[in-house]
Amino acid sequence: MQLFTVFILSLFLTIALVPLFKRLAFRMHVVDEPNERKVHVVAMPKTGGISMAVGMFVPMMLWVAKDDFVSSVLAGAFIIFVFGVVDDIRPMKAWQKLLPQIAAALIVIFFGGVNISCLGELLPQLCPLPGYLALPLTLLAILGVINAINLSDGLDGLAGGISMLSFMLIGILALNSGNMTVAVMCAAVIGGIAGFLRYNSYPALLFMGDAGSQLLGFFLGVFAIAVTQADVPYSKVLALPIIGFPILDTLTVMAVRIKNKRSPFSPDKNHFHHRMLKLGFFHTEAVLSIYLIQSCFVVFALVTRFHSEWVHLTGFVGFSAVILGFFLAAGKTGGNFQRDSWFDPLVKQRLKSFKEQKIFIRVAFGGLRYLFFLLLAVQVMIPDQVPLYFSLAALILVLLTLVGYFFKLVRFKNNVLWFSVYMVVPLLVYLSETEPGAWLLSPWVEVIHLGYLALVFFVIMTLNLTQRRHGFKISPVDILVFVIILVFPNLPTFYLGEFKIGMMLTKGLILYYSFDVITGELRGSARILFKPVVAVLVLLTVRGLF
Repeated sequence: MQLFTVFILSLFLTIALVPLFKRLAFRMHVVDEPNERKVHVVAMPKTGGISMAVGMFVPMMLWVAKDDFVSSVLAGAFIIFVFGVVDDIRPMKAWQKLLPQIAAALIVIFFGGVNISCLGELLPQLCPLPGYLALPLTLLAILGVINAINLSDGLDGLAGGISMLSFMLIGILALNSGNMTVAVMCAAVIGGIAGFLRYNSYPALLFMGDAGSQLLGFFLGVFAIAVTQADVPYSKVLALPIIGFPILDTLTVMAVRIKNKRSPFSPDKNHFHHRMLKLGFFHTEAVLSIYLIQSCFVVFALVTRFHSEWVHLTGFVGFSAVILGFFLAAGKTGGNFQRDSWFDPLVKQRLKSFKEQKIFIRVAFGGLRYLFFLLLAVQVMIPDQVPLYFSLAALILVLLTLVGYFFKLVRFKNNVLWFSVYMVVPLLVYLSETEPGAWLLSPWVEVIHLGYLALVFFVIMTLNLTQRRHGFKISPVDILVFVIILVFPNLPTFYLGEFKIGMMLTKGLILYYSFDVITGELRGSARILFKPVVAVLVLLTVRGLF
């Protein structure tokens, strides 16, 4: 469950920090100005990478056991991040960007043991690889992935989405091979990306900048090498299809530039996402299409992870050939995406109709609202016993709520309802984790955990689909929850480990944020909260009294 805790903290910490750094971006003029190569037409803040970095680094520092590998990765990542921020403030030249990237890569190679030591059946006579081959190959691989992710950051949600797919697979591979260090660090990175995508999905409110894209590329390159080059049965070149599309895109663009007698690092609009826009794809269609392509690479890597290195090399080349063939054919024929014939009538118009009828937000918010109160009710049933004082307090809250309802004291009733939830959540979570009933067997625990994951999904979907003009905002509750989750696990005089503090804080954080989003969507009205809150309080009263 440590992975869940790390993911949730990284997710919500990033979500909470993005608005803060977005405001600072305009004050410090850390913005991406539009030009002939850019898709956006107005200046965009590019401080999303700072929010992501903080969201990733904090849980890594708290929950990842420090060793040479972790220390070197964090040191290298910090170098990448700092110079990325400098580049976002005052753009650097290509060779200037390369120097900190090389420094970060050498740190993880020499001090963290990150090394491409074997290519399996591709070079069976050279396993392990001699140092004069392993060092430059590892360095080239890490630098290549850093810049591949950096170059793929051309459309809203593109770099973050395709990186997340790769990190998810790396996390699964690490978990299955017993590498909890990489698995936990991947959970932190995935949480940071998910929080950032809340604001970066089309139309984006801000960009991740070089600080974010280079940091993702660094983590991706290092983790992919660490997982596949360890003493595990995975293919030694599995990183190739894991990263997949960014590698293909970068190699293709550089080949075209060299063919045109230009520097391979010179900017242009020849990336696949640029070509898709030229073919008539809408912004979101281009991004989703590339997600699908990257998903094919990732699924191929997962299914064939135990196969020969030749299978992965052949598969990568084969996928790449199909993709390149499509774009070459489309370019020669001057093809254009014919949406009028079938796509718009069958897909686009139907989605538009759903959006106009607010079906998506209704489903997301409905799932959030009902699942929240269902989980609260389940939390009431989990403890072996409910203390008498707790049930009496619940009974008093029920009576106060009914007084407000019958005498039409709207503001009083709303305040009682909100106070009830904020009081009940921490006590219920504490009781359910420290004194669970005998009926709570392992299968039911897994079902409840899945329920919390589903609740997080509905929270994210509601935040993305919300019709509120100002969307998600930081509140004092957010700050309080973050202070608690950061401070309490690190108090050496409290023996909180015995009380599953990580699980308690994680569940409390999810429930508080869920309720915060629910009340925000209700625009201050608590009318639909009356019955479910009273029902939970009555159930709590009955459990304690009888």
